Amino acid sequence: MTPEQEEFVRGHVERIRPLERARNLAWWLHATLGKEEHAQEVARLSAELERIHSNRSEYERLAAWVEEFRRRGEPSAREVAVLYLDFLGSQKTAEEIEEETRLEKEVESEFNNFRGKLRGEPVSDNRIEEILAKELDGALRREAWEASKEIGSRVAGRVLELVRLRNRVARRIGFPDHYALALAQEEMTPDQVTGMMDRLVELTEVPFREEKARLDAALADRFGIASEARQPWHYADPFFQRAPQVSGPSLDAFFEGADLVDLAVRTFDGVGLEVRDILARSDLFARAGKSQHAFSTHVDRETDDVRVLCNLEPSERWMSTLLHELGHASYDKHLGRELPFLMRQPAHTLTTEAIAMLFGRLSTDPEWLVRVAGIAEGVIGPAAREIRAFQRRSMLIFVRWAGVMVHFERRLYEAPEQDLTGLWWDLVHRYQGVRRPEGRTAPDWAAKLHLALAPVYYHNYVFGEMMASQVQRHLSTRGGLVGNAEAGRWLVEGLFRMGARKPWNETLRAITGEPLDPLHFVAQYVDVSP
Repeated sequence: MTPEQEEFVRGHVERIRPLERARNLAWWLHATLGKEEHAQEVARLSAELERIHSNRSEYERLAAWVEEFRRRGEPSAREVAVLYLDFLGSQKTAEEIEEETRLEKEVESEFNNFRGKLRGEPVSDNRIEEILAKELDGALRREAWEASKEIGSRVAGRVLELVRLRNRVARRIGFPDHYALALAQEEMTPDQVTGMMDRLVELTEVPFREEKARLDAALADRFGIASEARQPWHYADPFFQRAPQVSGPSLDAFFEGADLVDLAVRTFDGVGLEVRDILARSDLFARAGKSQHAFSTHVDRETDDVRVLCNLEPSERWMSTLLHELGHASYDKHLGRELPFLMRQPAHTLTTEAIAMLFGRLSTDPEWLVRVAGIAEGVIGPAAREIRAFQRRSMLIFVRWAGVMVHFERRLYEAPEQDLTGLWWDLVHRYQGVRRPEGRTAPDWAAKLHLALAPVYYHNYVFGEMMASQVQRHLSTRGGLVGNAEAGRWLVEGLFRMGARKPWNETLRAITGEPLDPLHFVAQYVDVSP
């Protein structure tokens, strides 16, 4: 960087550093306590940060520097490039910033405090998940599924207001819509994302259809219904994004009475990554007013103040979730302290998702179940084939669900005035093979939190799964992951400490020797015997 650019970056960091930390702390308090005062503080600080990044003259200055690097045929200085991308998505008026932060605060508060009604009583997401996983009463299953969707009608109007506002901003600076702008900030394009998604869908098409036929036959038998009578509530979760277990030993039974936190500590100890400090700052169990979701957050980029929020229950799903979130947290904790402030973040959202998924997969890994969870080898050995079949089914189902989300969101921003409920169910039927319930007109698409509060994000889960398989393949030549401290050192030194020093594709090539390739995922989860 030139001295002028260095001075610009330094001054910017001095302005945003205290605001970012205060905003992150307020957001944590809102998620854990659900109080309006914290929601208001998040909105105020988010708007202040947005106003800094919305400065038009500073944006144009950064854009001129990026263009100058391009003209010289050189890559932009990384801090300048990252800062330009931050400014790119924030070219809003003061009124637009105020409107967006208000709407996001309202929608987040709705999700945090929402409890669907089941037979007249409020019910938690965990209870709904339990019913859909275990209950045989079809009427109760339907009521639970419908209760999970009630939030959609409460927030749909405000989600559409957010979509229109984001599109207005994007078009003013030359993008067709917010979807294209958001991906430009990630150094991606819409065609790149949907093209990769479509390739993966094509590679999984036949095995998914075969797997779903087996699953549907098993569900018809379980519920005593004709195959054509299947409805969305016959699957294992409200969106059919996770696989039900239809054969083999109950994976949930492996965690009955287990201390999930202790198992997580032992997992990360085995790879040489300390997580006790992270867990000590975290909020792990459900209570009224608290967000029912799960996440990891890096409160302060200057320190290792990383925290995890979960709502743990003794189940395979929550074991996987805790390991997943601690994967994110370990990445953030080990970002290089010597890195400049703006570089002290993962190379990309998909790279941190990849590490989270790498660890989250362990809850169904036979080696981990024996060595860490302490399940007898005499139990796991005979069940290993069924467990691998469940892993395969889970990934095939997830890919199809992600296809719904990626394509729906692109078309949502292209034409928000279309029949979105019809579009949603058309895509659900096309990708997941699930029919729309007769007469269903509620905006079920809006019940998915990501569409409002994590826009243009879902592709990172898919790409993260692909990268996780690529990294796992690489680790297989180094002794694997479970109980291997060398694996932890390689992750820290090869990936975590690099931060955002390079674009994501260069970072991935540096650690695995190749660009992102779905064939590693396919080899692991598709080209295997069910």
